[in-house]
Amino acid sequence: MSSASSSAAPADSLGLVPLAWHREPDNEPLAENEAVLRAIRHMVKEGQHRSELVELLKLWDPIDVMQMLVRLRLKQARKLFQWLPANPSIKVIAALRPEFRSLLMEESTLEQFRDILAALDPEDATEMLNGFPDDIAEELAQRLPDIEDIAYRAAFADDSAGRIMARKFVALPQSCTVDDAVAQIRAEAERIRKVFTLYVLDDEGRLVGSVELGRLLLAPEGATLQNVMSSDFIAVTPETDQEDVLRLARKRDMRTVPVMDAAGHLVGRVTPKQLTRIAAEEASEDLLLMSGVSGESKTNDSVWRIVRGRLPWLLAGLIGATVAASVVGSFEDQLARAAILAAFIPVTMSMAGNAGLQASAVAVQGIASGTLWSGDIGFRLLRELGAALINGLIAAVILACLTIAASLVIPIHAPYNLALATSMSLLCVTTIAAMVGATIPIALDKLGVDPAMATGVFITSSNDVLGVLVFFGMATAFYLG
Repeated sequence: MSSASSSAAPADSLGLVPLAWHREPDNEPLAENEAVLRAIRHMVKEGQHRSELVELLKLWDPIDVMQMLVRLRLKQARKLFQWLPANPSIKVIAALRPEFRSLLMEESTLEQFRDILAALDPEDATEMLNGFPDDIAEELAQRLPDIEDIAYRAAFADDSAGRIMARKFVALPQSCTVDDAVAQIRAEAERIRKVFTLYVLDDEGRLVGSVELGRLLLAPEGATLQNVMSSDFIAVTPETDQEDVLRLARKRDMRTVPVMDAAGHLVGRVTPKQLTRIAAEEASEDLLLMSGVSGESKTNDSVWRIVRGRLPWLLAGLIGATVAASVVGSFEDQLARAAILAAFIPVTMSMAGNAGLQASAVAVQGIASGTLWSGDIGFRLLRELGAALINGLIAAVILACLTIAASLVIPIHAPYNLALATSMSLLCVTTIAAMVGATIPIALDKLGVDPAMATGVFITSSNDVLGVLVFFGMATAFYLG
């Protein structure tokens, strides 16, 4: 497999070959990479074309960069690694085996990353540190000026509000006047950059209200924050899961979400930037789960991580398929009497799977976005039932017509009875699958389980088993009976 990069180093008097790396399976050296290595060794040794080489390596997959570095002499690998900016060098470090990390991450390299991280806001530095291996992240954290802030965040889970919140905000006592508040915001503008909400504290420093920036600017002169603040606010704790934070922000149309500790003191805020990032992460995780893949899977995972993330889902699907096959096997006599029934099993199973996945995808999206109201669940399930009946009826009529039309070309025993049996089974199976797909995510959410896990292998397997039972039940009643 070739690397994602198709770029080449600039041609010059040295006659350098195009620097395209071919992925080496199991790190076994490939002959076609030898010319690339010779060119890179010469460029690093002579210090020539540094900027061109760096720009090219940015386009390479981090795994390909890692493989290339390991093939260089350690001195040259360290020198080239120091040339690389934070991206992709962080990903390269993550792809390296632990024993190679310790060799590559020498003192000067750690100082290089320390300078990069020190220039960032603490929340951005914490986010970047999460991309490092744990041992390297700990070593770098000890060198940063905001170590106390970073250590405070590190005490919370990765997907919690405490880990992602910004600890820079404007909070003033409720006795403060509007004019003084505006002056304070101006003074803090450069440090905080974007201010959407001013938080109001009581005499003991507890959060008691908030004021949107627009309302603050329109407030009458001489008014205090207590006069203009809104005490109807919602806050989360540092332990709150980031998905719940996003759901709350969407439901209440909040641009920022305050975070306060058990004593009611404001400790941070989840910014619009973080809310956008959470939405992207959760959508990506749900998509992976719905595809039967671990939500933590990455494109540069090792073979073992790929196996560990996917094998449980594949085995769950295998169990479901085995049960469905066993059910089919129990109807061996019916198949022996009418082998043509076997031709309709894939049609029925495919329609059931599609109907179930469609209904479950809508349910998962509604739960994730917070638009699925508890009081609306019954009415929503009735809508799903009505839609499933209509869709199933249309598909059943089409299947019946196709079956009868086929009987005019090929000999089919009792084609009208067969058309009735298959169309009735399709109608029932499609309806049942849609209701299962719409119900299971809601039930899992009530149990505290990620509803995205309902899709994929679980709904497909359950629909296969139910579909086979319904199919042969209808075949026995209307065709074989």
